[in-house]
Amino acid sequence: MYIWQRPDWPSFRFDSTAALPELAEAHRALGELEGQAHAIGMDAANQVTLDAFSKEVVATAAIEGEALAAEVVRSSVMRRLGLSDEGVADRHVDGLVDIVNDAVTALDQPLDEDRLCRWQSALFPGGTSGIVRIAVGRYRDHEDPMQIVSGQPGREVVHYQAPPSHAVRAEMERFLAWFADTTPSRLLTSDRVATPLDGLARAAIAHLWFESIHPFEDGNGRLGRAVMDLALAQHQGGSVRLYSLSGQLLASRKAYYDQLNQAQRGDLDVTAWIRWLVQQFAAACRHATGVIRSALVKRAFWDQHAHQMTQERQRKVVQRLLDDGDGGFQGGLNADKYMKMTGTSKATATRDLMALVAAGVLRSSGAGRAVRYYVNVPGWTHGIDQSSTAPPADSSAQSSS
Repeated sequence: MYIWQRPDWPSFRFDSTAALPELAEAHRALGELEGQAHAIGMDAANQVTLDAFSKEVVATAAIEGEALAAEVVRSSVMRRLGLSDEGVADRHVDGLVDIVNDAVTALDQPLDEDRLCRWQSALFPGGTSGIVRIAVGRYRDHEDPMQIVSGQPGREVVHYQAPPSHAVRAEMERFLAWFADTTPSRLLTSDRVATPLDGLARAAIAHLWFESIHPFEDGNGRLGRAVMDLALAQHQGGSVRLYSLSGQLLASRKAYYDQLNQAQRGDLDVTAWIRWLVQQFAAACRHATGVIRSALVKRAFWDQHAHQMTQERQRKVVQRLLDDGDGGFQGGLNADKYMKMTGTSKATATRDLMALVAAGVLRSSGAGRAVRYYVNVPGWTHGIDQSSTAPPADSSAQSSS
């Protein structure tokens, strides 16, 4: 039995006490992320926002098996944010970017049938999914069952079957009324005495409820995550969006589908679904916090060492090492790699590397032809035994004297 077939549908319930540890950790992770954003400053935070926005668009499409070119998405995002008017325009990409942007910025606009239909139209600007014509800009109305199916023809596995098309409008009216009634801003101005629903739990329920109705002929997954994004943005009150929940769901794609499927086949107690999704939200926040911390480390590094790099080629190589992170530059840097990256001679590469070690910008490990160089960031080990790492040249001279 699917949840919409149960007599108490859609009276979702969850055990707030059981979900409290996950909810508390997620709120803590979000607070830490917002604190780090203040520390990094507006300009750098805008860059993190751009990256998160682009990642969200790429990931929500990738969850459905659709690969979008990252550079095309980034150009579209930059145009939408007013940061650039360059890059190749793609109507399909621009449509998805518009949906994500509308979901996280137009918080005061009601989520209604018209808005959802405009979102769905933006996904399919040509009125087709691939080469197949579909119903665009309206709820589905076909008589065939709406099923989530996998497997080869003749050996299909039905994972879920949504309510019949003739019931969709009534189901969506009930869902949209609940979404409006539980909006944080509505509760603040309401005369009713109500216990506000936790914003993260509300987002989880909204996503599950929308996906369970599956109101459109195509695009429901992307639209359902946009609905969740809107609920999360309303919870945050319009603060800058620095994380990508779809990016985290893509990394846990199989578990995401499994958890959603289990919730749609269970009873109306959605505690397990909320706990799982809230864990993913916390993980997305922690990842974004790590990105910001890395940016702070890079900024501190450049503040200390920028004046010690006299050549642009040195800055280029060091920036690459910083971008790859702790241990990210496979095998470490050597003179041959430096030559390929900068186009310099062996003598120049060796001289540059020795100068960077002497200045404390790089540190070396090994000897002779096996020597490798690593960016000298405090706390970064690059996966090597620090006892075998040679100190900067000035430290060696001091100890030998």
